[in-house]
Amino acid sequence: MRAQTLHYTLTLSNWRANEFSVSLAIPAHQDNTLTLSLPSWIPGSYMVRDFAKSIITIDAGLTKGNASLAIEKTDKQTWCIETRGQACTISYTVHANDLSIRSAFINDEYAFINGTSAFLSVEGMQDYRCALEIILPSDDHHLSEWKAYTSMPSQATIAEAHYSGNTNQNTWSFASETYADFIDHPLYIGVADTYSFDVDGVTFTLLFSGRNTIDYARIANDLTPICRHHLSLFSDATPISEYLFMTLLADNGFGGLEHKYSTALLYPRYDLPLVGESCEKSDGYITFLSLCSHEFFHTWHVKRIKPSVMVKPDLSRETYTNQLWIYEGFTSFYDDVTLARSGVIEPQKYLDIVAQNLSRLLQNAGRFKQSAAQSSFDAWTKFYKQDASAPNNIVSYYTKGGIIALGLDLLLRQRSDNKFNLDSLMKLLWENYGIEEKGTPDYVIQQVCMAHFNIDITDYLDNVVYGYDDVDLAGLVSLMGVELKTRPRVNASDKGGKTALPPIKQQFGATLKAANLGLTVTQVFEGLAAQQAGILVNDVVIAIKGHVVTQEKLQRLLDSATETMLPVVVIRDGRLLNIELPVIAARHEMAYFDVIDSEKLNAWLA
Repeated sequence: MRAQTLHYTLTLSNWRANEFSVSLAIPAHQDNTLTLSLPSWIPGSYMVRDFAKSIITIDAGLTKGNASLAIEKTDKQTWCIETRGQACTISYTVHANDLSIRSAFINDEYAFINGTSAFLSVEGMQDYRCALEIILPSDDHHLSEWKAYTSMPSQATIAEAHYSGNTNQNTWSFASETYADFIDHPLYIGVADTYSFDVDGVTFTLLFSGRNTIDYARIANDLTPICRHHLSLFSDATPISEYLFMTLLADNGFGGLEHKYSTALLYPRYDLPLVGESCEKSDGYITFLSLCSHEFFHTWHVKRIKPSVMVKPDLSRETYTNQLWIYEGFTSFYDDVTLARSGVIEPQKYLDIVAQNLSRLLQNAGRFKQSAAQSSFDAWTKFYKQDASAPNNIVSYYTKGGIIALGLDLLLRQRSDNKFNLDSLMKLLWENYGIEEKGTPDYVIQQVCMAHFNIDITDYLDNVVYGYDDVDLAGLVSLMGVELKTRPRVNASDKGGKTALPPIKQQFGATLKAANLGLTVTQVFEGLAAQQAGILVNDVVIAIKGHVVTQEKLQRLLDSATETMLPVVVIRDGRLLNIELPVIAARHEMAYFDVIDSEKLNAWLA
């Protein structure tokens, strides 16, 4: 017997006020009272966002007779309605002005809506079928070219939704089998460019907001081997036949959020290649390809292979796990290495990217205070709600997790005489946990390696995942035919990797940004000169040795100093202070790789 259906109607009623309207038709039921709620967080983004705060008005009435019903709000995201089992309709308006990939946003060009921020859940009816109708008001001519796009698998195509043929207004219809599936398909309604391409039986659609002169054919050509790599790695029972890369373009902004059949991306429009431009790949474009690689990898690793607690997570409150280093960390390894494996970037470029990731860790004193497992558990607060002290007190499960994954790949090769590697492990995770979405236990990596490879990696994980040790890459990367080295930074914007620029001599030890006069301190790094001098976040550094400073001048004054202490003038909360800054040699915190054996490196990448 087919499950009953909840009917949602989404009307883009007032984009000028950043608002849309939703009505929810609930069939007759056995309960006297209904409980409705909106999720407080969205899977894949581990922070409570309280989406219900954006609901402006809410009303309820009986479907037959139109009699109104009383609604009682019982907490920040929950409402109760006494219905006596009768069919009813809930109507509410939502404010949508969060330009991100996590919530909802409407402007004159498009509406982007995640189900978690728009569609109320009905307690006890989460397994009901969810039908959606999208309506564009016929009297708003500004919306005449708008179309609806989503990845809901019940549709014949993931590109343009089926047009109903209603002559009075544009309407589109979709359906999902459960509420959990329903909210996993973000919606794009508006003006967009689309471009489709096929890879090994899967149809991919690129969607970019607005009208653009972006070279979509080039992007599709570069993404083809990346997608093929992931499809090949998880070759058994490919879970998709269609996939949508949905990109919101902006002047600034960055983000990606995975879904089972799509991803939502936010990216600067002018970091992407335009038609007729040079074929050389910019760093911004390489980062975009890596972001697409990362989110598409999540199709398997997060959306299907996932921690046990995330199989049916409680979206009303935090759901804790110490496994995010496995999921975001391993994916952070594969997003970049896939670009090198598939020939999209050169091996040296890949090594520079790894070196930049490693350099971020080397600057981060927090890696000695928080483990990768603890970072995973504390994602809800310490990672997603970082302040200026974060580099000194926490570690990223993305960044360290990616380095852990690289080290684990090399360790498995070393201890198995090259019979097993991280690919072997990923295939087993997919076969044993992902295909049936069983959920992984906390120590799944140790267990799989022991059970299937007869390799005990407990010592490695105890040190680098549950402990505070750095991954000993210097002792492992010879298997790749490379040598790991470190150097001082060359300037304030140095990210790591190989460079021919001369290194700095002395180090200030803080992150600075230009102020109207001097430089504002945004971060102070533990143990370096600025902290030793007592310089604090939000101080404005005006002068060193009597000279007003810019970023470049500050470094020149430091490097030319022969004294052991330098006089510094700062403004702190309206007070003028004279501070003595110790002159300290720049530490070797930037990583880079030298290629020793190109054939060995190419063999490792292959």
